[in-house]
Amino acid sequence: MNKYTFKQIRDMFFEWHPQFAHERKYSKPQNDYSTDCRCAFVDFVDSIHRDGMITDKQRFWITLG
Repeated sequence: MNKYTFKQIRDMFFEWHPQFAHERKYSKPQNDYSTDCRCAFVDFVDSIHRDGMITDKQRFWITLG
């Protein structure tokens, strides 16, 4: 299993979901992102977890903020 850093996971999300790139700010708190962006991020994290790309611990602790 590859172990990515939280930053790498966030980078991957915004690379795979360019429709949310305009929302990206490195110091932005999690709840300042749009609901659509947050929902897409949760789906993305679940997907890469199912594919074995991240650990259980990463899945539970990763946030957009």
